[in-house]
Amino acid sequence: MSVVAPRVVIMTLEAVILALRESWGPDTCAPEDVADWTPDNPARGQCATTALVIHDHIGGSLVIGEVVVDGVRVDFHWWNRLPDGEQVDITLEQFMAHERVVGALDVVRPTGLTRLDAQYALLSSRVSARLPQSA
Repeated sequence: MSVVAPRVVIMTLEAVILALRESWGPDTCAPEDVADWTPDNPARGQCATTALVIHDHIGGSLVIGEVVVDGVRVDFHWWNRLPDGEQVDITLEQFMAHERVVGALDVVRPTGLTRLDAQYALLSSRVSARLPQSA
């Protein structure tokens, strides 16, 4: 009788990013950004949920900055700082030329209910379905 070692799946950042990009849709978008979401700008409104999914798979910390238009904060923007210190922001491309992201504060992951729970759950399940599973 031979013993088969379990297959080890090493999750790469590239695999998670690809799965995220394939999983974004208006239904995973922040409600206030749905009107601006298009297939030509699929990252629009995806930053908070995307940062949480990357955090789930890669770890590190969450980073938040302010979105500023004409000197006025209009929103917040989320991205990741990986365990090695590298910053990863795959949704920065969502912003128009007149929108700037300023500041960068590491924050504790929110606990309890949030306004984006449904969007996060949907995005997380889509990404998990696209990633290799361990045996």
